[in-house]
Amino acid sequence: MSQAPILVLGGRGKTGRRVVARLRDLEIPVRVASRTTGTLFDYGAPETWGPALDGVRAVYLVPMAEFVDPAAVTAFAHRAAEAGVRRIVLLSARGEDGRAHPEQEAFEKSVRDAVPEWTILRAAWFAQNFSEDFLLEPIMSGELALPAGEGREAFVDVADIADVAVAALTGDGHAGQTYELTGPEALSFGDVAATVSRVSGHRVRYVPVSRETYAAALAGQGYPEGTVEAVADLMEELARGAGERVADGVYRALGRAPRSFGDFAEEAAAAGAWRS
Repeated sequence: MSQAPILVLGGRGKTGRRVVARLRDLEIPVRVASRTTGTLFDYGAPETWGPALDGVRAVYLVPMAEFVDPAAVTAFAHRAAEAGVRRIVLLSARGEDGRAHPEQEAFEKSVRDAVPEWTILRAAWFAQNFSEDFLLEPIMSGELALPAGEGREAFVDVADIADVAVAALTGDGHAGQTYELTGPEALSFGDVAATVSRVSGHRVRYVPVSRETYAAALAGQGYPEGTVEAVADLMEELARGAGERVADGVYRALGRAPRSFGDFAEEAAAAGAWRS
């Protein structure tokens, strides 16, 4: 049983590829699945589920709320249980007061109902959104123009998420746990801009804008309407203070403090993330 592989969904994503790397470092068999590389997997194509699940003992499950029907995740989680999977670690997202973000509630329930050994990772905004995702382009332009007001977020380093995920996939004591994963402090986007400017030498400033201005800018960049509205909603949640809570999930899971945004930024800058 110990040689049965662990299935990592979203194996090319920010957390997934780091989970894969850690499992391989531990010499634990891993099956990498996505819609484009590795083992073919698509929530919208149930015929891909069986081959992905064949012989696996645990699953790192990454649903994308804006693209995945919750009913498909429910069906997949139960198919996994039928295939003999007992352990699922779910990457979720936190909403206000540490609760599940509303878009993630159905995913969490699906996993809790399906398998006896479930662990929920309720993550704050990723620090890597500024170096690997949709906030990289504004950083490189020198202007973070966002409708987040003076709201703050306890940005979490995805390296911490991956460490907790691997601990929960391979170790004892994590079944039935919900870990709220944040960084050690809540920062405004002005704080982020100042930190990135300091460590990279690339000057960045934060400019609060209206939701309408931001939505129009995203639409002009070709983002679909549903994505525009979802991201604008998240920004307005931050403006209301939804991200200010600093949680102890990393410490509870790993017995150590989470990495700071400053540490993340130093490492990202050294790796050339914001080099012109």
